[in-house]
Formats: sequence, structure tokens, C-alpha cells
Amino acid sequence: MNKYGGFSILMVALSILAFFVLRGPNANLYLIIVILSVFSVLGIVLAVLSKKLVAVTLGIFLNGGLLVFTYLLLLTLGMSEP
Repeated sequence: MNKYGGFSILMVALSILAFFVLRGPNANLYLIIVILSVFSVLGIVLAVLSKKLVAVTLGIFLNGGLLVFTYLLLLTLGMSEP
């Protein structure tokens, strides 16, 4: 795995870490959604740039799953507002 593949996996780890650090009762959910989606899209771009099959597959799978989670978080946030 080259440096782009490693950075793609690092984006997943940073996203999970950011989620656990920024959560709480007074959390700004829109900020969390923006951070998670930016890290996820950046991770997908880095995975594609790596051009290694393992890094591309793992990076797109993990970052794509994180992007789906972020979309569901945005969807539930929209449903909870009056």
C-alpha cells in the first residue's frame, strides 16, 4: 500500500475519532456532518489516487460506509426538526 492508500485509511480513523470527540448533548451536529463528509470524500479521492487494488477497495468501502452513515445522520437530523 502506498502513501495515498494509507492516508485513505487514516481518513476513516480520523472521522471516527472526530465523531467520538465532538459528540455530546450540546454538539453542533451540522459541524459533525460537514467534518465527516469532507473526510469521507477526501478518503475516497485518496483511495482512487493510490491505484492499488487493496487500497482502492478498502478505502472506497470504508469511506463509502462512513459517507452513508453521515447521510443517515443528516436525514435523521432533518426528521427531528419541527
